[in-house]
Amino acid sequence: MTGGPYSLSAMVAGDAFEVTKGQPVVGGLKGDEIDHMFCPDCMSWVFTRVMDGAFINVRSPMLDDTSGTEPFIESYTSEKLDWVQLKTPHSFEKFPEMDDYTAIIQTYAAQHG
Repeated sequence: MTGGPYSLSAMVAGDAFEVTKGQPVVGGLKGDEIDHMFCPDCMSWVFTRVMDGAFINVRSPMLDDTSGTEPFIESYTSEKLDWVQLKTPHSFEKFPEMDDYTAIIQTYAAQHG
């Protein structure tokens, strides 16, 4: 969906996320579990809302300050380019199961405060 070899997102708690300007629209992948939300003016992919509301995946390129951030998990490694080698602590051939996210988040919190 991104047209490139990477799709970077920052996971934030759903209750800590707020759109402060404009009204995003659903576009791209739609489904029972997630919606990709886009800017209605430029149609840039801004964030992905997981239906249970536990977390939001904000598109990292949309952040003003990315200092101190680095990938913690990678997903869809089954489709990555052969020459791509990331040093992420957690790697999945597809998306992790929803039940796996609790442990992933707890591990991240323990390591990063």
